[in-house]
Amino acid sequence: MQRSTAAALAAILAQPGRQALAAPGRSGIELARLSAQRSDEGVLLSYEVRFDLSRDIEQALYKGLSVVFVAEAEVHKSRWYWTDQVVATATRRWRLAYQPLTRQWRLSFDGLSRHYSRLSEVLEVLRHGIQWRIADALPGSDSEDYYVDFVFKLDTSELPRPMQFGLGGQSDWDLIVQRRTSVPLPR
Repeated sequence: MQRSTAAALAAILAQPGRQALAAPGRSGIELARLSAQRSDEGVLLSYEVRFDLSRDIEQALYKGLSVVFVAEAEVHKSRWYWTDQVVATATRRWRLAYQPLTRQWRLSFDGLSRHYSRLSEVLEVLRHGIQWRIADALPGSDSEDYYVDFVFKLDTSELPRPMQFGLGGQSDWDLIVQRRTSVPLPR
């Protein structure tokens, strides 16, 4: 009975046009809100991710290790006769580091850095994305079906190589959430 329920849920989540809210998984990350909208500027994506850093990640940060968070979005056009076409992709990368001499947290994004006094302030910035432009205005008629595949994760490939080998099987470092949402017609 559980297997059929899980298969049905997976089938529903895989359908384009379905907006799914994630339940907290073993990784401790949840996608609380995800919405895409069309505008004159293009496709705008808003999201809210809920997560807390594990004790191991916080200790690594306090020891001088920096970590990278990534948000990726792909806009797809549904096609019945072939695989869906990727129309646009967008990526955001944040590097989080602790500065022990100043006791400040530094969050770098697009070559710019901002300092924070508390880790909770930095995490609040990372958790929200509002009106992120992920694509230009969509071509074609309004009747065409578009959807967005969204991923938010802690990028462990940016860690030093010896640490990457030691992380095998440690779910504390496995922060990732991904969902699909439709791009509704403009009003």
